Amino acid sequence: MKVVAFNGSPKKEGNTYHAIKFVADELENQGIEVEIVHVGNKIIRGCTACNSCSKTRNERCIIDDEVNDWIQKMKQADGVIFGSAVHFSSITATMKAFLDRAMYVGSANKYMYRHKVCASVVAVRRSGGLPAFNQLNNYINYAEMIMPNSNYWNVIHGAKPGEVMQDEEGIQIMKVLGKNMAWIMNLIECGEDKIEKPVLEKRVYTNFIR
Repeated sequence: MKVVAFNGSPKKEGNTYHAIKFVADELENQGIEVEIVHVGNKIIRGCTACNSCSKTRNERCIIDDEVNDWIQKMKQADGVIFGSAVHFSSITATMKAFLDRAMYVGSANKYMYRHKVCASVVAVRRSGGLPAFNQLNNYINYAEMIMPNSNYWNVIHGAKPGEVMQDEEGIQIMKVLGKNMAWIMNLIECGEDKIEKPVLEKRVYTNFIR
């Protein structure tokens, strides 16, 4: 099995990377391969609401950049991790631009990430971690992905790169998350051929202004 993790921090090996790595180490201990993709240092344009992905249904965004490669990585993976630094109590702008496009393409193509195991983690200096964490979780819920948990919210604290190593509770949170994620992935793999998946239902849209 394989997990692809997306690091939304501008810093390649800052505190968000370390948070992801704590989770990844536990997954790798269970024989699960982990690839970390650095998103935060790229120039990623946001969604233009052109709706082309819904028309073509070719699993691609009309903006031809690295996002299309990352969409395929998510499609092929068994599990996904979203990681972000916190900017003004929110995920980074680049991470949001990536997720807005990637998750919309996924929904336009028969919810292609549906039932994959997905976790989110954030690294923050002091405050704003929970709003950013919840923001990442919104994408997971929207895509009908399966969300593992830990023994607290998946937020780790540190300012300068590497300072999260001093957050003992945060480290434990990430490690417990990794163990739980591995357990869920193994359960799904063992039961995939034994229990039938729920049928994908066509979405009902109700507009409040008609």
